[in-house]
Amino acid sequence: MSDATSRAATTGEPEIVLSKGTVYVIFSSLLAAMFLSALDQSVVGTALPTIVGDLGAAQDEGWIITAYLLAIAIVMPIYGKIGDVRGRRVPFLVAIAIFVVGSTGSALSGSFVELVAWRSVQGLGAGGLVILSQAIIADIVSARDRGRYMGPMGAVFGIATVAGPLLGGWFTEGPGWRWCFWLNVPIGLTALAIAWFKLRLPSRTPSRRFDVGGAALMAVTTAGIVLLTSWSTISSDKKYDWSSPALLTVLVVAVLAFVGFLVVETRVADPLIPLHLFKSPTFSVSVSIALVLGMTMFAALSFLPTFLQMAQGYGATESGLLMLPMTIGLMITAIGSGLLIARTGRYKIYPILGMGIATIGLVLLTQLTADISMVTFGAMIFVLGFGLGLVLQTIVIAVQNSVAPEMVGVATSTNNFLREIGAAVGTSVFSTVFTTRLASNLSDAAKGLPASEVPASFGPDTLTPEAVKALPAQLHDVVVTAYTDALAPAFWYLVPLGVIGFVIAFFMKEIRLSDTAGLVARGAAVAR
Repeated sequence: MSDATSRAATTGEPEIVLSKGTVYVIFSSLLAAMFLSALDQSVVGTALPTIVGDLGAAQDEGWIITAYLLAIAIVMPIYGKIGDVRGRRVPFLVAIAIFVVGSTGSALSGSFVELVAWRSVQGLGAGGLVILSQAIIADIVSARDRGRYMGPMGAVFGIATVAGPLLGGWFTEGPGWRWCFWLNVPIGLTALAIAWFKLRLPSRTPSRRFDVGGAALMAVTTAGIVLLTSWSTISSDKKYDWSSPALLTVLVVAVLAFVGFLVVETRVADPLIPLHLFKSPTFSVSVSIALVLGMTMFAALSFLPTFLQMAQGYGATESGLLMLPMTIGLMITAIGSGLLIARTGRYKIYPILGMGIATIGLVLLTQLTADISMVTFGAMIFVLGFGLGLVLQTIVIAVQNSVAPEMVGVATSTNNFLREIGAAVGTSVFSTVFTTRLASNLSDAAKGLPASEVPASFGPDTLTPEAVKALPAQLHDVVVTAYTDALAPAFWYLVPLGVIGFVIAFFMKEIRLSDTAGLVARGAAVAR
């Protein structure tokens, strides 16, 4: 009898045999769960104007996105911790079930309030899908071999990021926006069925109380950050007004909650996020890169499809297809770097190269013009995707390998949580810079046109792809030029962040990758 089997018998945990077949079947359900979560963050964006138009809530459209992101960010650390202390099978099944229920409710929503509520339910499920998928891989596959699996996961994330706008546009122009949500149901049920019958992971009884205080304070802090970064899209005046009592209250509450969280985490027996993890150079560098990656990647990607529609005149579906070069670049390096990590056991070089190449991609995007060739545009975003693919999943492997097997969930959730927060902050700042420039450019351009050719409501808030197409030829050219001249220089604000991420990557301490799967290391499984 192996040592793992003996320990399993002693502790009362079921022996699990991790054969290649078992790992592949489990991996298929994890990929489906990862795809669902990543897809739903991007598919709604393209369909959003049609959705709020049908539900009569154009002035509040920001809440559809904000409610989803808020729910995801709040529950990420909770899923990570619960998976570590109680086991990951039940939380994973619950997360999929909640997501499917939320998707069904969203598809059937008859009012804007209903849709926002069901989107929040979706987020409560989606927050666990990525975290638990990546943590389960750490349970069943050694860190040395994990690159073979994390690479495809990163590729799926990239595919979903581009496929989302593509599918959203196709659904909007075809069967209807509700299919943005119906699509999740069969995929989710398939993942749920596979996980129910094939995902056999041990459950545990925690010996310490769950950190309720830390979880509550982290939830308040997260809510404050997401609301602050989304303020211009969810407030009644659609802008930041720092004399607003509501805005100031959110800021003060978020700061106080964060300070309270730090205090609580230093005093409880089993903290939600153990602060001592940040003493590890590998852990702290990896999660810092995740934060920078979120601020740069999501800010860039959120505006590129809109650029294709506004400045180039492409439809929603066409703009999604034109983003494929980025996905191809990401897939090549995500899968390729994963295979190389498994072969060599070395991983530090990939975040360095990836952040450097992605930063070059951001510099290239500062050269966008209204008449740019789509071949040139495709080359620009290919470089960006090529760099991102080297980083996206490599830092997850580094984070997981830097902690004990029983803390993999916390480490994984911290990495992804900071990436989501970075995305919220980066997108908000980038949007503010861009819209400020756009308003100034439009104002200057309109002064040179006869007053009769400029609509009374003309401004950045009234611009949509359809509205731009309907403008008179002279005004149309003015708007396209103003839009491009505002967007391209805004990418310079992301370049320093990319450089910071590149420099930080050099400080990562490379720890030898473990040859033992997490469950095997804890004596809860044997490998075959």
